[in-house]
Amino acid sequence: MYTTIKLSLEGRLARLTLHRPQSMNAMDDTMMKELGDAFESLKSNQDVQVLIIQGEGKAFSAGGDIKKMIDPDSPMDIGKVMVDVSRLAKALYGLPQITIAAIHGAAAGLGFSMALGCDVIIAEENSKLAMNFIGIGLVPDGAGHFFLKERIGVPQAKQLIWSGELMKAEVAKEKGLVDQVVPDGSVRQASEALAQQFLSAPIAAMLASKKILHEQKLAELENVLHMESEQQVAMRKTKDHLEGIKAFVEKRKPVFIGE
Repeated sequence: MYTTIKLSLEGRLARLTLHRPQSMNAMDDTMMKELGDAFESLKSNQDVQVLIIQGEGKAFSAGGDIKKMIDPDSPMDIGKVMVDVSRLAKALYGLPQITIAAIHGAAAGLGFSMALGCDVIIAEENSKLAMNFIGIGLVPDGAGHFFLKERIGVPQAKQLIWSGELMKAEVAKEKGLVDQVVPDGSVRQASEALAQQFLSAPIAAMLASKKILHEQKLAELENVLHMESEQQVAMRKTKDHLEGIKAFVEKRKPVFIGE
């Protein structure tokens, strides 16, 4: 059914694995669409109560697939991509399950936005987390603005977005961006243990509270997603974005001019 992700249902527990290990689970247009489809399928699944999201291979997700962005043979249609990015973020936030992000390696850009959309974030101590859209002259998408504001408030969200700071898990935890730091190599075990802890609790009441808290914010989330889509399309046309991409490919420091 899916080619870039794996979704397994194990009774009341579901496990979604990002499966492009050769690209550090960077998200191409296919993965973004499949994530939207998978989350939407889980929205109507009343049997599943906990969802673990994890990455195959060396990383959780390196973010959007920059190489695919600039591929002259099959360039990504940014307008179409933003529809799927918005769809996956909205569906993730509205899931009737407790969602756990199990991070190892890198969680950057859109990958970090998706992790921040989860109810609980567990990260291995040497994982690297970054809202690093600024490095290629873009704005966060996948509701990155919304999820950051929910976790750390507007002033800190701006600082993190503007700096694109690359953080180890402990620093991210100090900022309120990660809930639990575990030793390297143990995040799957830790996320499984937490999932079982939730499943042995009165989870129906917990999910009712999640619904009450999240439904108040849906209009704001939709507005943020609309604005992110508009601005991302606009930013893709800027000189700074083109320079950021060129510098990334050429492995050099970009020279931005504010245009």
